[in-house]
Amino acid sequence: MRTQDEPPDAGRGTTATTECPPNKDDRIVIVDVRSLSRECLARVLSHERNVPVECHSSLDEWIATGQITPPSLVVLCQSGLSNSDAIKEVEHLTELAPQIGHCPAVILSDNEDPDLIVRMLGKNVRGYVPTSLPIAVAIQAIELARAGGVYVPASSLIAAHRVQEAPSPTVQKTNGMFTTRQAAVIEALKRGKANKIIAYELEMRESTVKVHVRNIMKKLKATNRTEVAYKANLLLSGNVA
Repeated sequence: MRTQDEPPDAGRGTTATTECPPNKDDRIVIVDVRSLSRECLARVLSHERNVPVECHSSLDEWIATGQITPPSLVVLCQSGLSNSDAIKEVEHLTELAPQIGHCPAVILSDNEDPDLIVRMLGKNVRGYVPTSLPIAVAIQAIELARAGGVYVPASSLIAAHRVQEAPSPTVQKTNGMFTTRQAAVIEALKRGKANKIIAYELEMRESTVKVHVRNIMKKLKATNRTEVAYKANLLLSGNVA
């Protein structure tokens, strides 16, 4: 197994140990901008599942190699991306189908927003794997997707079920600018609550709260939490932020 950043003649970890040559079409392609995380995942998959793995920092880098054959699965690592950027990356993968084939995809992310997960499944994604899961569970989820199944984290579905069915006042007054979960986070931010407290009260992981805060700041074009509270109040009162 050779990662994209290693020279062709690198002797370290260049091939997976197998009793017979692996089927090239059975390989997994990992797309992650972070070298360490993509190489660690690649080594685990290669060692634990005896699967050939190919790594790239982006979809465009993969295409630029000019050596494209359809893999059995594409793993998109999206930690730190906003909801809109995460969706765009999946749509970009679909647009590349004429060049790489219709590849099934699995998402690895620190964002456990139930609304985003549902939207991803609507984009024909076969699995959504939170980075909060143990590596053994993540590998099983990836294997399930390769076998044709679909993996969805139960914790996110339970969280979505606990949200009130009626839209919150924040969602109603902003014409759907924010999801229900984002609206709940905004209400907590307006009260000056810390991420750890917000996570506890809304039954989220703290990493998920941080993702929501980033997305909210981006939508409001705010630079800090205080500005989020200020602009959210203006928006809810009908004034222009």
